[in-house]
Amino acid sequence: MATRKLVAELSSENVFTKPICLAKGYFNFSLSGTWQATVTVQRSFDDGDTWHDVEQFTSNGEYVGYEPEENVYYRFGVKAGDYVSGTIIGRLAQE
Repeated sequence: MATRKLVAELSSENVFTKPICLAKGYFNFSLSGTWQATVTVQRSFDDGDTWHDVEQFTSNGEYVGYEPEENVYYRFGVKAGDYVSGTIIGRLAQE
């Protein structure tokens, strides 16, 4: 399987990345930068028509997730009211 990777910088509220389609298996999620916010990871089972919250993060870190189904779309972002300051650098990838 080819590497699937999404890298984005976020610096405002009510904004999400473009979606990335993940295969069944483990994936990595990294957050870095100097920021204050709540970052929400979401997934979609219907090609991005409906999004479901998976997890929320408030600090930098290296995280591992597991997707039990094939071809599920993921994205991350900051919901309205969840941004304070700074630039969030996020990376979501699957080998």
